Amino acid sequence: MDSSELYHIKQQFILGAYKSLVDLTLPDTSSPDYIPTLVYKARACIALNTPEAVAGLVTEDTEDVTLKAVSALARYVGAADASEKDASLEELRDLCVELEGEDVDADEREKNLVHVLAGTAFALANEVEEALETLGVGTNTESVEAVALIVQIYLSINRPDLARKEFERARRWAEDDLLLQLIEASIGLITGKDGYADCNSFYTEQLGNPSLSSPHLLTARGVTRLLRGEITAAKSDFEEAVSQQGGTADAETLAAMTVAAGLGPSKASEADQLWSQLSSEYPRHPLVADVGRKAQLFDELCIKFDVPPLAAAAA
Repeated sequence: MDSSELYHIKQQFILGAYKSLVDLTLPDTSSPDYIPTLVYKARACIALNTPEAVAGLVTEDTEDVTLKAVSALARYVGAADASEKDASLEELRDLCVELEGEDVDADEREKNLVHVLAGTAFALANEVEEALETLGVGTNTESVEAVALIVQIYLSINRPDLARKEFERARRWAEDDLLLQLIEASIGLITGKDGYADCNSFYTEQLGNPSLSSPHLLTARGVTRLLRGEITAAKSDFEEAVSQQGGTADAETLAAMTVAAGLGPSKASEADQLWSQLSSEYPRHPLVADVGRKAQLFDELCIKFDVPPLAAAAA
């Protein structure tokens, strides 16, 4: 069972309070909480798009498989070219194979965590099948984190039916886990179940925690409000999220702000400015990529379209 300190750290990570974890003071190296806390801190650095910071947290000669995995994930996210990314993916594949050995020094929880970290990298690399296989889809895995990532992958490929199936399966063996509630909220956000009421209530409830500061949750609630037509309230959430991020919006918040600016009574120039910022700072964001694909398709169709001649006026 986790200590109360580690339990709180886990909750912060689940709810996206990454800045708090990055600023966290690590326990003594002799503490059983040291490595788990270090892993969460490293994962928070990756989530905040500062993967290079992980190199200063984890020594290169570490023998702990979870630290090896989180270091490899950080190197993948921070890699500048394809060869570096491929090397990180191979390292994670080797770690997963190593875990199958009988003499590996890792318990079930640590093995599950390595699979989650590896699955994250494979999903980012668009290796969907490998990610799902690594996470144990269809094998009755009892890792809530693995289920959460499986659900996110299914939602990303527009398969909410399979995401719901994984969630329902997990409900049979998992307790009323906070992460399980977050999974349900994520599915509700995508499917619009009950007019987004359930996911909106979940985000609002968690934001009511005075000890939690999570721009990620604020953005999620803002998106929910946007989908419910509450544009002014949504913008307020996005502004607060940016404030909590030190005045600089991350990719998800900036994308949501761009959409909000195009829906409300905002000036057209505001939406154009936000779109320009999003596309230049985050060119690989799904929204940018989707609009780019549609613009290309539109141009291709225009080339194929023959404008008929104007009809001659009758004499």
